[in-house]
Amino acid sequence: MGSTRGGARDRDGAGRARSARPRDGLGRPLPYGAAGVARQPEGVVRSPRETVAEAQALLDAGRPFHAHEVFEDAWKTGPEAERGLWRGLAQLAVGLTHAARGNLTGGPRLLRRGAGAVAEWAAGSGAEQVHGMDLPGVVRWGRALADEVERTGAAVDAGRHAPRLR
Repeated sequence: MGSTRGGARDRDGAGRARSARPRDGLGRPLPYGAAGVARQPEGVVRSPRETVAEAQALLDAGRPFHAHEVFEDAWKTGPEAERGLWRGLAQLAVGLTHAARGNLTGGPRLLRRGAGAVAEWAAGSGAEQVHGMDLPGVVRWGRALADEVERTGAAVDAGRHAPRLR
């Protein structure tokens, strides 16, 4: 079990299993005691515009794993009608995370899955712009990055390849 220390599971304040190991900017676990990147708080309720702004700042900083957690909060706390949108955006952020980590199969797969989810949500809602986001542009970005990773066979720099949500 990767989240144990001395045989006991790491737990959060509510007693849920949660690894206390520090993480790097792409969410990869580091050895206990290493300097890591601050975790993104979970379960935060934000307005949609706050969600987009915070996620964009994290993406621009090369921290797509953390941006995925912001989108996941919106997916879990937002209106039912928008859950597919936020889930798709979270998948795109995870796809970028995997592409930056060098997962040349999973990265493109998740980028395409997320792009498909966002496109499906946009088609079903009739919206190409929502909460200031350019959904067709985000879909094009995800599909193009998936193609690039497969074509080059190389990991990408997460910050340089971050999408422009707006």
